[in-house]
Amino acid sequence: MDEFNLRDKVAVITGGAGLICSEMARALARHGVKTGIIDLNEEAAVKTADEIEKTFGVQSLGISANVLDKSSLENARRMIIEKLGLTDILVNGAGGNSPSATTKVEKMDPVTDKTEDTFFGLQTEGFDRVFDLNFKGTLLPTMVFAADMVKRGSGNIINISSMNSYRPLTKIAAYSAAKAAVNNFTQWLAVHFSKTGVRVNAIAPGFLLTNQNRFLLVDEKTGELTQRAKKIINSTPMERFGTPDELTGTLLYLVSDMSKFVTGVVIPVDGGFSAYSGV
Repeated sequence: MDEFNLRDKVAVITGGAGLICSEMARALARHGVKTGIIDLNEEAAVKTADEIEKTFGVQSLGISANVLDKSSLENARRMIIEKLGLTDILVNGAGGNSPSATTKVEKMDPVTDKTEDTFFGLQTEGFDRVFDLNFKGTLLPTMVFAADMVKRGSGNIINISSMNSYRPLTKIAAYSAAKAAVNNFTQWLAVHFSKTGVRVNAIAPGFLLTNQNRFLLVDEKTGELTQRAKKIINSTPMERFGTPDELTGTLLYLVSDMSKFVTGVVIPVDGGFSAYSGV
């Protein structure tokens, strides 16, 4: 017997072709969940869905949609209902960072640093893009897919937060601010939906090497860890980066009835990072 009891449920995963969320989709499919893989990259979404179907023998649908375009999401919803059924689980995984929203220096020295390398050099367009992708890219899919959950009186929404939401890292102002907003929104919506049968929680991963953060953590020329990456390792009691599959146990717990009295929480999966003072 499968203790999670998820077979034949339908999950929508935004950013579903990415490193972290494709692993989450596979974990759900392993337990019999039908998965709608939403990604801006249609080819990657279809490829991920095809691999899931072949590996697990469970229906999976790859769809191109923009999490910042409500009409695009509504079209994806119609396709998912037609092919898979109504959504039971929504994983808001679309997100990421950008060099244009990242300062070049960690701490500003007003004497020696060039202005463009500091907070004052952040590009407004880049800041908006990163904030919108991470926050509005959580808000809009929830507006589209949660409506059916509320009507049915059941469902689970899982937002993907970050360690930056607790303690903002230097350089990445927009990403940190957006993930803090995701935490607050998770708690707000959990209360708002508390009488509907829909639970809202979040997972805050520690540090994993992904396509979005590789430019900060790996030296492009040498392939070695940057000083920033070494700082992260030294601040993580387990002294390593996490792997995407290490998030899936928390995901399965939160979307199953094993956590049916849990809503409005943000669970760190971080190797002890959030518990460590550095001393």
